[in-house]
Amino acid sequence: MTRELLIRTPDGATRTLKLEGKRVGLGRSSSNELCYPDDAGLSRNHVAFDQTGQAWSVSDLGSKNGTFVNGVRLTQPHRLVPGDKVTAGHLIMDYRESVGDVPQDTVVFVEPKADSADSTVVTSLAQVLERKGDVEPESAQHVNALIRAGRELAGHRPLEELFKVILDLAVEAVNASRGVLLTVEGEQLVTRAARGDNFRISTAVRDRVLTDKASLLVLDAQMEEAFRNRVSIVQQQVRSMLAVPLEANDRVIGLIYVDSPVTLMPFTKRDLSLLTVMANVAAIRIEHARLVQVEQAERLMAKDLEQAAEIQRSLLPDRPPQVPGLDVDGYNAPCRTVGGDYYDFFTYPDGRVGFLVADVAGKGMPAALMVSNLQSRVQVLAEAPDDLAEMASRLNRAVKKNSPTNRFITFFFAVLNPATGELAYCNAGHNPPLLIRADGSWERLPGGGLPLGLFLVAQYQQERAELRLGDALVMFSDGVSEAPRPSDDEEFGEERLAGLLAARQGESASGLISAVIGEVEDWTRGAPPADDITLVIARRVS
Repeated sequence: MTRELLIRTPDGATRTLKLEGKRVGLGRSSSNELCYPDDAGLSRNHVAFDQTGQAWSVSDLGSKNGTFVNGVRLTQPHRLVPGDKVTAGHLIMDYRESVGDVPQDTVVFVEPKADSADSTVVTSLAQVLERKGDVEPESAQHVNALIRAGRELAGHRPLEELFKVILDLAVEAVNASRGVLLTVEGEQLVTRAARGDNFRISTAVRDRVLTDKASLLVLDAQMEEAFRNRVSIVQQQVRSMLAVPLEANDRVIGLIYVDSPVTLMPFTKRDLSLLTVMANVAAIRIEHARLVQVEQAERLMAKDLEQAAEIQRSLLPDRPPQVPGLDVDGYNAPCRTVGGDYYDFFTYPDGRVGFLVADVAGKGMPAALMVSNLQSRVQVLAEAPDDLAEMASRLNRAVKKNSPTNRFITFFFAVLNPATGELAYCNAGHNPPLLIRADGSWERLPGGGLPLGLFLVAQYQQERAELRLGDALVMFSDGVSEAPRPSDDEEFGEERLAGLLAARQGESASGLISAVIGEVEDWTRGAPPADDITLVIARRVS
């Protein structure tokens, strides 16, 4: 007995997982067998599937957003039965059981020969719709079958229930004794509904139906020379069989196979035409049901993203600090609903002011989660900013231990004494801030180490500079300096940024930020930003 999960993600992709071993964990943490780090609806360790004897059960692991089985939130372990739908985060998982894998090469369909044209028929949806070849006109029975199919498939059934309805309609419409419906899921054909068992469908059938979009009818499998001496056919006493594609919008998404033992009347060409048309109607209905599922998941994702964006906005300062002798302002705009840039201000009892600008590698939800983690750690470490190099080292170790290997953070932290102009700072791989002098000259703040999270052991240095009266310290993310011009992809550049600020040196911090944002928008011709944009400016005014 094979037990498996069919996992659907919000982008419509599917994955089939065979349940093996004693436990399969799922969550954002890489320690899980099923790891989805980008799904913000999941907890780090969200749900577990456990083998108990010959069965499998599902348990919620105290997740924040809960785990649902068939729409009911789990409060205790649930023993899974075929057809159960498990929802966790933005994932939808269907539990299935089957008796082994579908055997291959035990029923073989071949091209009809000249001397066997009466026993094998090949057609297609196009031929049926255009009434070409050997297609016969519909009987009243077949017309009624199509009307019933239209009525049954018009409702809003769940996708898993829909598969069984479609197969039942197909089997009954052509008076077959048994049948099976399979869909293409990635690189596999997956059984979605069956009436009967021990189906033996060859790769030849699969390829002919799926690749050539051919509908196949074998009138008498035991008399056809190509099928003679096939033990499996003799054992099943199959005389007549049909295989048709589930074709929607010129794309084959699966197939329906039905057969009939010797005790039943063989299928006819009318049956082949009927089943071909019914399969097309069913395929369109399946695709519509899948689209509904995707749209529901997208709506849930959009709602979650908006809530995440609201939370992320709350991490940023409500307003700049009001400090005598200092004019400060900050700006942040994510290029998606949530982003990976972060800035903050800190005020200290001795009158000093701290500034932070950080940029997480990547965009969207993964970057936003790392921003949240960084913010919580910085709030603690920034309380005593006397050794900025040590603070960067501690942050680096924390980021490295708690982040995926392909993620890192550029980070700049500075502490300014407005009374004296003394500036202490530490740069961990971030864009060097600009020091715009009162006389219109400018310079980059020197020094810097590796971004946070690249190596567990990294060296950082605390640097010093002086902010004289009228000078401005400009901190920014690469969303500003690397903003591309659509016509030739030329970047906005630090030189252009520095020149713009130097020419407007007498303006307020908020005025300078507005000027920069306006120039960047003009430079990109109003195109959507390619990266998150963050800008923090501090001017010493007295």
